Amino acid sequence: MTEALEALRVKAEIDKLARLLGEPGERFAFLESVPAPDIRRLRERATDALFDADLAALRRMALASRLLPPSLLAGLAERVFGPLLSARMAGLVDAARALDIAARLSPTFLADVAAETDPRRVGHLVAGVPRATIGVVVSELHRRQDWITLGRFVTHVPNETALSGLSVLDDAALLRVMFLLDDKHRAVELLGLLPVQRRERVVRAADEHDLWPPLFALAHGADAWFRDELVAAIGALDRQARARAARLAGELGVAALLEPSSDELAG
Repeated sequence: MTEALEALRVKAEIDKLARLLGEPGERFAFLESVPAPDIRRLRERATDALFDADLAALRRMALASRLLPPSLLAGLAERVFGPLLSARMAGLVDAARALDIAARLSPTFLADVAAETDPRRVGHLVAGVPRATIGVVVSELHRRQDWITLGRFVTHVPNETALSGLSVLDDAALLRVMFLLDDKHRAVELLGLLPVQRRERVVRAADEHDLWPPLFALAHGADAWFRDELVAAIGALDRQARARAARLAGELGVAALLEPSSDELAG
């Protein structure tokens, strides 16, 4: 990992921590010298602390909610509870009942709840949400440019659900979200499940939207097939785009990414 790429990852982790705590990223500039994995662990512990606070009271509320019909609970969620409380209760309600309630919520409110939710606790629920609903909610998060929320959920839901949501995103948004996944190996895995034409479009989007750094961050340490495909896709760009890619790769200390792997040469 080069210093430049590590700085990118640290910045992303600081942004995610700041988002969790509802503070501007500048408040956490003192963490810029801390390794990205350590900031991620801090965020996960902060998430656990926030979601486990008043857990006994939340469980009592979840039990009491069994006495009310889902239609009434959906109305209470939007008009009384709000997205934060709804997010914290989501993982405590029976799965079938939670999905019944979610089906009655507006896409805008579901997007609000998603932004406040810990996907580790509700990933099993998201897998049961209809694809049409997932598409509408992802579209709303895309409109808000909420790449952090999208990245958190893509990390923790099954492949089929993740790919359904990713199909709604444009190519630049897809790259932004993939870069923010906690698990970069999963990001490359999901990219590998997309049609090769889509991956080629992502490379073009990296040039058109000045997103070479996140793309190179994903490629660094990835399997040979991903690096070789990246080399081929960059080679198909025009001369100016290739020059921009080469310049950015050099600045990031990953110029070797633009060379064919030994497997490619052997083939």
